Amino acid sequence: MRANFLGALAAVAICAVPVHADNVSGTVTFDGKAPALRPIDMSAAPECAKKHGGQPVANPMLALGAGNGMGNVIVKVTKGLPAGKTYTAPATPVVLDQNGCMYSPHVLGVMVNQPLDVKNSDGMLHNVHTLSKINPQFNKAMPGTVTTAQDKFTKEEGVFQVKCDVHPWMQAYMEVFDNPFFAVTDKDGKFTIANLPAGTYELTAWHEKLGTQTASVTVPAKAPVAFKFAAPAAPAK
Repeated sequence: MRANFLGALAAVAICAVPVHADNVSGTVTFDGKAPALRPIDMSAAPECAKKHGGQPVANPMLALGAGNGMGNVIVKVTKGLPAGKTYTAPATPVVLDQNGCMYSPHVLGVMVNQPLDVKNSDGMLHNVHTLSKINPQFNKAMPGTVTTAQDKFTKEEGVFQVKCDVHPWMQAYMEVFDNPFFAVTDKDGKFTIANLPAGTYELTAWHEKLGTQTASVTVPAKAPVAFKFAAPAAPAK
């Protein structure tokens, strides 16, 4: 009887300590007046310029939305995850499209062994060249008749560039993760990292020109995480 009671009490105690997970959300903003970036001039490739009515195309390097929110920023967990734990990659592919002679999205993340679908929506020749250093480079010509090519990366790797050898302004940035705890900000600088287990973590936000910012978050999170970037100070004269 006493043994049964103690067993039941232990079961209640175990149930009373659930393993929590929470979504961590936040924003990445630009502080100050944004520099005027030279738009992308596609006049050297009339077939590309035609897709934009002959008008210059906004440079995606610094994409600002509402409230100076920064798009195209990778936010990832850089400290706090349990060592040695493995995560299964989603079967759903990550898509990198070539549309209007631009890569869409400009910045993306993919997990190890997750399919990567590279699409050619332009109906013209492009060349997809990943400048990865740890994973084998993917370097493939995609004529207009080739609408999709698929590949994957088998090793974790930090950010690397993707370029088109036919149209030199076409550039994107990609990172390969061994866990699902990352996100890329939307056009207004918002992000959500889903289902992060309870604990304290370091988050890092990466931008292609402005470098990195870090923040600490404890899950369950009590408030959104805020990152703020600024233009580098002018050198002293």
